[in-house]
Amino acid sequence: MGKKVQLRPKVNVSSYIHFMLNFRNKFKEQQPNTYLGFKEFSRKCSEKWRSISKHEKAKYEALAKLDKARYQQEMMTYMGKRRKRRQRDPKAPRKPPSSFLLFSVDHYAKLKQENPNWTVVQVAKAAGKMWSTTADVDKKPYEQKAALMRAKYFEEREAYRNQCQDRKMNFPGSAKTSLKQ
Repeated sequence: MGKKVQLRPKVNVSSYIHFMLNFRNKFKEQQPNTYLGFKEFSRKCSEKWRSISKHEKAKYEALAKLDKARYQQEMMTYMGKRRKRRQRDPKAPRKPPSSFLLFSVDHYAKLKQENPNWTVVQVAKAAGKMWSTTADVDKKPYEQKAALMRAKYFEEREAYRNQCQDRKMNFPGSAKTSLKQ
């Protein structure tokens, strides 16, 4: 008959999701007639997650590692369609950085020089802490620069969109051009 469609492998889940599923099953067993909305349940679940020991969390982390290995193995043998990222138009304007990113760029070299063995993630976390403790007065120049860049971006984006609209209008065979004739 037709071709057999191979289903895409189920994506691996984190240790917290494994814990949440287990917690939900235990909660249903203990209180079968109780209904909690998602908001209340997730609040209870996150409180419980924060209160359990590292030893208990290690069980869920091991489950997550096994699940990740399973997913990677299944993806190796998966022959179906792979998702393709949409190609970005090189002529399109790029989004401007936020005030925090501008701050991070200024302080990255200093942090890296003080701590040469830090990874990019560690430097980014340190920059985040610096940003949160920085006074509003010191943040002002970064916010103003970001606002200027954002305004310029919106202007460029509008011009780009208008240019794209013009190209669509002038494309042979479009409904607009055939009405003009």
